[in-house]
Amino acid sequence: MPVPQPNVHIMHSEPVMTAGLMSLLAEAGEFVLTAHGRQPQAQPHAQVLVADYDSGLALARQLPADRFGQAARVLVITQRDKEWEVRTAMDAGVHGYLLQGCAGDELVRAVRQLSQGMRYLSEAVTRCVADSLSRESLTGRETDVLQLLAKGCCNKSIARELGIGVGTVKTHVKGLMSKLDATARTHAVVVATQRGLIDAGGRPGTPFVRGRGPGVAQQALQ
Repeated sequence: MPVPQPNVHIMHSEPVMTAGLMSLLAEAGEFVLTAHGRQPQAQPHAQVLVADYDSGLALARQLPADRFGQAARVLVITQRDKEWEVRTAMDAGVHGYLLQGCAGDELVRAVRQLSQGMRYLSEAVTRCVADSLSRESLTGRETDVLQLLAKGCCNKSIARELGIGVGTVKTHVKGLMSKLDATARTHAVVVATQRGLIDAGGRPGTPFVRGRGPGVAQQALQ
């Protein structure tokens, strides 16, 4: 008796991406494919949901606990490759993460593995997660200080803004510079921006830098 083909539902927000994903996966001849724009009613029957970053995270957070291996698996395909973005997706419950520049055969491989109940991270994403887990997270206060450093504030201004002593500010600056392996205050801001811990305007990248554990991101590497 032939094994039924997995149902794969494309929910990417960009129509061009949806068309490309449908075409690449159709060439493999392994899946029953549906697109949310034309067949939204097919979503509950899918084993794999392929989505953009924001949609994928929302889906992963809404899915019921997979107690019997019946819940759909979520594959995110995105251009977002910052450390905090990947870890946020993993902690939200996303099962697979691919960058948009991936090859067609990797896309097929990822969907196949998710349909079999496994996880899939592209090589670049795996390196990103592994690297982030090897670093010590910033505390909430260190992140507050970092944001103000990014805005050009001096120690006295930071102390006044946060209601703490100048000596305490110096301690936090020393701590965050050590954790970021930075040689100067401006270097710390550059490193934090490159890692996605803050954006160019000094806003925090994501709550996990405030001391959240690795959660699902750690499990993804096991």
